[in-house]
Amino acid sequence: MQIIAIGGGGFSEGTEPGLDRYVLEQSRRATPRIGFIGTASGDSESYLLKFYARFAKLDCRPGHLPLFRRTPDLESWILGQDILYVGGGNTKSMLSVWKDWELPALARRAAEAGTVLAGISAGAICWFDWGVTDSRSNRLEPMACLGFIAGSCCPHYSGEAQRRPSYEAMVERDEIPAGYAIDDGAALHFDNGLVKCVVAGRSGANVYRVAKVGSETRSVLLDGARRVDVHSTVDE
Repeated sequence: MQIIAIGGGGFSEGTEPGLDRYVLEQSRRATPRIGFIGTASGDSESYLLKFYARFAKLDCRPGHLPLFRRTPDLESWILGQDILYVGGGNTKSMLSVWKDWELPALARRAAEAGTVLAGISAGAICWFDWGVTDSRSNRLEPMACLGFIAGSCCPHYSGEAQRRPSYEAMVERDEIPAGYAIDDGAALHFDNGLVKCVVAGRSGANVYRVAKVGSETRSVLLDGARRVDVHSTVDE
């Protein structure tokens, strides 16, 4: 089961093309079928256009899953993808819709059969036991997620001022288990639940381990993980 959690950026901001190429390279196919799931943004048309603008230029076969219009046969669509790429937005609303459609079980089946799971922000934290979400306006809070990966996750770590103090406080108060914080422009690649590598799409983008150390909670650079630099300013 391969899962690539991206802290932010990538095609959604028209940046870090190297991150998106890295996701494609993890597929077993030379020209993989990559399916975008934009539920967290309410299947936003503008977000969908950004996805196609990036991936139409790369060696892949892009498509998308509508859940707010006429929805295709989910089992056939999900299991027919080589990569499932989940967009950002409202995690709470996304998971509520997914569960009603029984999509998490299909995503797990696909992943166990070799489909790569990837996503940005909401699409990153959803795979963990817990995530730090801003689904409610003007508020960060812990949220139980799908449990494909043990622990917790917080995206946008260095890009939003309240992320670090909020996440550390949640871990300190045992509101959320220890986990990983991912900067915009960075990704954390898991293979069968274990960290495979940190992927950096821009200079200075990092991943941190957030956990209690003695009597306090700290965010420290993830130690011992292989680092893959995919910096590029060219959207090929």
